Amino acid sequence: MAPDASTALAAREKVQQFLNAAITGNLEFLKKVAKELDEGKDLTKTVESIKDANKRGALHFAAREGQIEICRYLLEELKLNADAKDEAGDTPLVHAARQGQIETAKYLLEHGADPNIASELGATALHHAAGTGEIELLKELLSRGVPVDSESESGTPLIWAAGHDQKDAVEVLLQHNANPNAGTEDDITPLLSAVAAGSLPCLELLVKAGAKANVFAGGATPLHIAADIGNLELINCLLKAGADPNQKDEEGNKPIEVAAARDNRKVVEILFPLTTKLESVSDWTVDGVLAHMKTNKEQEENANKLKSGETGTKKDLPEVSPEAKAKAAEAKARGQEAFHRKDFQMAIDAYTQAIDFDPTDHTLYSNRSLCWLRLGQAEHALSDAKTCRELKPDWPKACFREGAALRLLERFEEAANAFYEGVLLSPESKELVDAFREAVDAGRKFHGKDEVKARS
Repeated sequence: MAPDASTALAAREKVQQFLNAAITGNLEFLKKVAKELDEGKDLTKTVESIKDANKRGALHFAAREGQIEICRYLLEELKLNADAKDEAGDTPLVHAARQGQIETAKYLLEHGADPNIASELGATALHHAAGTGEIELLKELLSRGVPVDSESESGTPLIWAAGHDQKDAVEVLLQHNANPNAGTEDDITPLLSAVAAGSLPCLELLVKAGAKANVFAGGATPLHIAADIGNLELINCLLKAGADPNQKDEEGNKPIEVAAARDNRKVVEILFPLTTKLESVSDWTVDGVLAHMKTNKEQEENANKLKSGETGTKKDLPEVSPEAKAKAAEAKARGQEAFHRKDFQMAIDAYTQAIDFDPTDHTLYSNRSLCWLRLGQAEHALSDAKTCRELKPDWPKACFREGAALRLLERFEEAANAFYEGVLLSPESKELVDAFREAVDAGRKFHGKDEVKARS
C-alpha cells in the first residue's frame, strides 16, 4: 500500500474510533483520539469537523446514546454548537428525543439547545417525544414555548402521538390546546391516524375534543379504514361521532362494501341498517351484501384470468381465510400510517407482511410499489406494479404505477404506453392524461428526437 493511502486509512480508522468512543461513552479514549487527530492545531474545530457519511458528529452520537458526560465535555469544555445539524437536519436534541434519552435531552436544553429547530422534514423534538410517548420530555418542551401544533411533513405532534397509540401524549397535547383537526397537506388528521393505528383510547380522546369523523384522505374515510381492519370498537366509536356510512372511497365503495369484501359479517351487520340500499345489490340483506361482494370478487378474478390469457392450467390464487384477511388489513393500516409519516421503509415492511397474509389483494402491491418509488427503487416498484396489473388488469391506478416505475427507469416509450392503457380505462383521469403526455415529452428530450412512438 502506498504511504499516502496508508496514512488516509489510518486517519479514517481514528475517526471511527473517535465516534465509537462517543457512542460508548469512553471519555478518556475520546479525548486521546481527538488530540491525535488534531495534532496541536485547534481542538474545537477539529472535533467539529469529525463526522460520518451522514454528517453526524460526536455530539449527535452521544446524545442519541444518552452519554451525558461526553455531551458535557463537548459543550462545556470544547464549546461545540449545541444545535449542529446532520444531513437530515436533525440536531443532537432531536436525536436524544427520538431515542427517549430524557435526561440527555434535558441537559441539552439547559445548555443552549433550541427546541424549536426542525429537521428537513419539519420534525422537532416535540414530534418525537409525542411519537414515543415520553410525557416528561413532552411537558418540558411545551413549557419552553414550543408550539403545540408545530407542522412537519408528517403532521403535527398530535398526529404523531395518535398514530403511535400514545394515549397519554394525546391527552397532554390536547390539554395544551392542540388542534384535533389540524391535518397534513394530504389531509391526514389525528383522528385518521388513530384509526389507522387501531387505537381506540386515542380515538375516544380526539372525538371528545371535537375531532371530525368524516375527513377524507388517502382515498378513504376513517370509517372505511376501520371497516377494512374489522375493528368493531373503532367502528362504533366513529358512528357515535357522526361518521357517514354512505361516503364512498376512491374506488366507489361504501364502508359496508369494504367490510363485505373482507367477508366480515359482524361489521356488515353493524353498518347494514345505517347504509342506504345499494342499487347493485338485488337482495338487500346482510347475506345478500356478503354474497354480492363474493360474486363480484369471483367475477373479477375470472375476468383477470381471461385478460391474462389463463386457460385453467395455471395454479389459481390461494384461498385466503377471514383470519388472514383481518391480519392483512391490520398490517395494511400500519403501512398506510407509516406512509403518511413518510417512513417508507417501515411502510414497505408492513405491506410485505400484509401480502404474506393476503397475496390476492392488488392494492397492497400498488401501495408497496409507491413506497419503492419514493425510495428511488424503480425495479422493485416496477415488479410490484406488474403484479398489481396481473391481479387487476382493468384498474387504471395499476397502469399509473407501472408507468411511474418505467419513467423512473427512463424507459419512456414503455412508460407512455402504460399510462395510455390507463387513459383507455379511465379517459376522465387528468392525472393519467398528464402523465402520458409528460412521458412522451420526456422521451423526446431524452433521445433528442421524436423516438417515443406511443399508441394513438
